[in-house]
Amino acid sequence: MGNKAVAERQKKFDSKARISEELFHIGVSPHIRDRDTTTKIMGWVIIALIPLTAYSIYIGGLSTFIVIVSSLVGAVGCEYVLQRLMHKPVTINDLSAALTGLLLALTLPPRLPFWMPLIGGAVAIALGKQVFGGLGHNIFNPALVGRAFLFISWSKYMTTSYLDKPLAWVVNTSTIKSINAVTSATPLFAMSEVRKGALDIQASKYYLPLFFGNPWGCIGEVSAALIILGLIVLFAKRLIDWRIPVCYVGTVMLLSLIKGTDPIFSALAGGLLLGACFMATDYVTNPMTPWGKVIFAVGCGIVTVVIRFYSHLPEGVMFSILFMNGVTPVIDRFIKPRPYGVSKGGAKA
Repeated sequence: MGNKAVAERQKKFDSKARISEELFHIGVSPHIRDRDTTTKIMGWVIIALIPLTAYSIYIGGLSTFIVIVSSLVGAVGCEYVLQRLMHKPVTINDLSAALTGLLLALTLPPRLPFWMPLIGGAVAIALGKQVFGGLGHNIFNPALVGRAFLFISWSKYMTTSYLDKPLAWVVNTSTIKSINAVTSATPLFAMSEVRKGALDIQASKYYLPLFFGNPWGCIGEVSAALIILGLIVLFAKRLIDWRIPVCYVGTVMLLSLIKGTDPIFSALAGGLLLGACFMATDYVTNPMTPWGKVIFAVGCGIVTVVIRFYSHLPEGVMFSILFMNGVTPVIDRFIKPRPYGVSKGGAKA
């Protein structure tokens, strides 16, 4: 074969290789990428929380605004400082730290002193996120890590810093007066007093205020309707799996009914809806497979009901989600997706 023929053959080979490279980009995984970026996902979750956040400020006033801002400053500031100290790229523009600070603020009472959410935001980032290697590597939900730290460190503040006088016009004032007769202003605590016989009040009286204008409890518990609205936004953008919020809330309602408590009240009261819709659905800390997510959500529901009915704490959402976050690696180990080309029996197709 002459040199001219060899050159022509090499030219054809190079041409085909170039075409193949243009059609099929060879490289490390992942080979299929989605158009959604981290910033876009985090941004949409923040947008879904804006109505709830704005309404909470309307109900709680300046004190609520200070708690939210302090938590945001603590979370974003801590991420910036730690990444600079570790000589890593600063990633506060991806909005993940801002979302952590906002979610933490929504789980806090509205009358906390400003330094507590500030510390809580910093702890959420430092211990809940960066200590594991940053975004995508954390085992536990960072916002709940921050709240757990504040709850354990300053439990008196965390259980007494509720509103004295709500500003929303839609709340049931007669129910407020009944609740203020006991030592805590949360509906879940009031229901625990009902079970003990210390208070006589019907759970159905809570429906309207819990759905439209709840003045008790934490900042993010002000309106079940706005939480559901945010959930609809997340569903519409296909950002979360429906199995976790549906199975979590459904499990709590079913077990509460078995225990003789109004299931609708159990779903609306406390931080269940906020936790089920925005905390338990965190991409990193819940299982990968559909059935794994169902097991995770049902486990969250069971632990929540156990804490609510068999401990001195009226609420159990925070600890239930953190507990199941720790179980997630075990679920992923035993509930694995079937490899492509393998039948259900394990034989290769």
